[in-house]
Amino acid sequence: MDRFFIGVAGGTILISLLLYRFHNPNWVWFTGFVSANLLQSAFTGFCPLSKFVTLFGVKPGKAYF
Repeated sequence: MDRFFIGVAGGTILISLLLYRFHNPNWVWFTGFVSANLLQSAFTGFCPLSKFVTLFGVKPGKAYF
């Protein structure tokens, strides 16, 4: 599940940067939000996406609880 989170975060940042470049410059705020969430999860170990995914029965990995 930890690799899943890294993939989702990286994909979200890449998509939001593409939307920023080709659609609307305001998408850069979403990029900043995802990046800030990654930074806080590195320090606290809490990832909101992990709480959402565990509702579907996916077992967490060692990085997030």
